[in-house]
Amino acid sequence: MRGLAEGRLPDERVQGLFGVLDRASSRRSLSADHTVIGIFGPTGSGKSSLINALSGTEVARVAARRPTTSKPLAVVWGAEGSGPLLDWLEVDERHEMPADAALLGSDTGGLILLDLPDFDSTAAAHRTIVERMSGQVDVLLWVVDPQKYADAALHHDFLAPLASHGAVTLVALNQADRLSGRQQEQVTASLSGILAEEGLRGVRVFPVSARTRDGLEDLAGAIRQIAGRKQAANARLAADVAAASTQLAPFAGPEDLPIPGKAAQSDLSARLAAAAGVDAVVDAVVRSYRRDAHAATGWPVTRWLGSFRSDPLRRLNLRRSDVDAALRRTSMPSGAPAQRARVDQALRTFADTAAGSSVEPWRSAIRSAARGTVPTLLDGLDQALAGTNLDTGRRSWWWPLVGLLQWLALAALVIGLGWLGVMAAMGFLQFNVPDAPSVEGFPVPTLLIAGGVAAGILLAVLASVIARFAAKARGRKARRRLRAACAKVAETVVAQPVTDEIRRYNDFRGALAAAARTK
Repeated sequence: MRGLAEGRLPDERVQGLFGVLDRASSRRSLSADHTVIGIFGPTGSGKSSLINALSGTEVARVAARRPTTSKPLAVVWGAEGSGPLLDWLEVDERHEMPADAALLGSDTGGLILLDLPDFDSTAAAHRTIVERMSGQVDVLLWVVDPQKYADAALHHDFLAPLASHGAVTLVALNQADRLSGRQQEQVTASLSGILAEEGLRGVRVFPVSARTRDGLEDLAGAIRQIAGRKQAANARLAADVAAASTQLAPFAGPEDLPIPGKAAQSDLSARLAAAAGVDAVVDAVVRSYRRDAHAATGWPVTRWLGSFRSDPLRRLNLRRSDVDAALRRTSMPSGAPAQRARVDQALRTFADTAAGSSVEPWRSAIRSAARGTVPTLLDGLDQALAGTNLDTGRRSWWWPLVGLLQWLALAALVIGLGWLGVMAAMGFLQFNVPDAPSVEGFPVPTLLIAGGVAAGILLAVLASVIARFAAKARGRKARRRLRAACAKVAETVVAQPVTDEIRRYNDFRGALAAAARTK
């Protein structure tokens, strides 16, 4: 989950998650046979005296000679293997208990009680220790007294943030001997109610007295039971991960996102193709084909006029063979405001559809994945247009045939004109001019002239009609190829990054759901 969240979620949330994962990893590498119970409480609650009563020693008194405990003290049952764990907890003062120690002596091997500084101490270092330990120990035993059991600092700063840790939380109402039976019931019920409001419903409150030893057996029994199961460390780590997942839950939408399908990608590529100028290129292909067809099949007398019209494809720099296709670019105005606006609109539509039910910051991440490479996209689209094979150098099979017929028609015209010219010259020079042969009363030279002109014009009109239909067919073929080229760019530059981001989001939701199931 760490790698999935990093760079997407707010740093403070991610760092908190990293801290939980790091602590979990460190704790799992240490003794699984020991259960660490941290004893927390405010000044005067009697933490040290409670430890002494549970252990049957005065060991905690050494660390409590000053108004507050200044350093953590470890009381250890079954010291073997506990060293690295206590080193990780940064606890230097350690006291090993005999196997037959009071209350917790029997079947309590692998137990560590930590006497900690007061969380409300005026010394900032003391609170720092308490905050660190509250995130490291396996079980949290909170010791309160009848006067401070509702202390705001305790509940707001510690208990409420650890509401998901009810399975590893114990509460001891110390100095219960100061209360009458009725008062003790009322205070215990009030404290249980406060805990329930903070999410710690079901956490048992143990009324005890370290001075009179009343209620200690019940508390000791609960501690023995927890230590005997040897599951507290895993339960604590599961609660930590669950709490972290709860904090991250707002960053996961209600459902996984589908990968953009063919319809969405087709719509994207069509929009990008239009923005890239595919229509302009197709129009140039059509007009260029008709220009070339006229040059090859038009009436030879007038076809030369077409040479004065520039080639539409050459104007777009799309009819060059002297430049490598990978380096070729069109002469269309790439990056113009109008084009950028159309590209932005296409990317926005695709990204919004792909983002679906996702929430921030993932929605923005998906949008950025789609729109973060606009310059690369524009260049890729332009290169796709320039590199597409438009069949610009291929001549249609019917061009030579019509061209040959045009030259035959022109030859008939020239022969007829020449024939009549010779006859006119002979008459002008007073030669005897023979009669020209005729067909159905029409002189052959005249028929050759009329036939040549008519055939040339008819062939030119017919070729123009054929060229119009053939040009449209070539334009449709060019459009398919151009759109395919644009679709490939759209998939590589836009769709794939968006797909990767969606998969990352779905993986994050999966990891979060798995973490939530550890509650």
